[in-house]
Amino acid sequence: MEPPELSRAVEAGRTTASALGLQVDDVFVIHNSDRVALRLAPCDVLARVAPPGHLAGSEFEVEVARRLADVDAPVGELDPRVEPKVFVRDAFAISLWTYYEPAESEIAPADYADAFKRHHDALRRIDLDAPHVTDRVARALGEVKDRERTPALPESDRELIISTLSVLGAAIGPDRVGGQLLHGEPHPGNVLDTRRGPLFVDLGTCCRGPIEFDLAHAPEEVATHYEGAGHGLIRQCRALNWAMFSAWRWRRDDQMPDRHHWRAAGLDHVRAALDRCELG
Repeated sequence: MEPPELSRAVEAGRTTASALGLQVDDVFVIHNSDRVALRLAPCDVLARVAPPGHLAGSEFEVEVARRLADVDAPVGELDPRVEPKVFVRDAFAISLWTYYEPAESEIAPADYADAFKRHHDALRRIDLDAPHVTDRVARALGEVKDRERTPALPESDRELIISTLSVLGAAIGPDRVGGQLLHGEPHPGNVLDTRRGPLFVDLGTCCRGPIEFDLAHAPEEVATHYEGAGHGLIRQCRALNWAMFSAWRWRRDDQMPDRHHWRAAGLDHVRAALDRCELG
């Protein structure tokens, strides 16, 4: 979010928590992109604040969290002191979560893989209407094909992203590979090392597809500890993920910090991942 909207989002998070009886003396911005993550102290709440127009996405995330908590999934929990719902203030959608102090060390690959297995098992035990990952691919394709929405994207790079999304999206379609409910974006920034062990957060990306799509977001060593994973498919999904990441970064209205850096870096990652793919 740009500074004026960010200031409003911070105030919306603060006043929402205070109105619910939580003590808020300080607010710290943990992450700022299209949505904002705030740490509220001393009540130790993580407030996720989405801009106007994103109410449905926030409600979906809360519903995923509630259902996964019922089957003891390794996920970040909604704050137990308030009603498990999305609150609206100044048109912002606000959800309140338990804050977990980050660990200083990285999660070991074997522990990361074990958390994945438990999370995927929990996802198989809930009934949830979620889009297939190819729906996300289609949205990314729509962005890069629309030159008005991605005006700064060079044509050669546009062709690269379109080709990658089209070919690899088709390779993981529901008629090509098996699938189940997934986290959707379980990269290291969305896996917290806590006293309970690794916990997955940012649950609004839940979708359907092959488990390899989730594994492609993690460090490469993690998949070696996940029995039954298809390593060729993981490499394809990694290239697909970077192509989608690049599509979002070239949007005219993208708000990711350092997006100019990530525009170039994302394309470099696409090329490097494609070099390792097995497309035969």
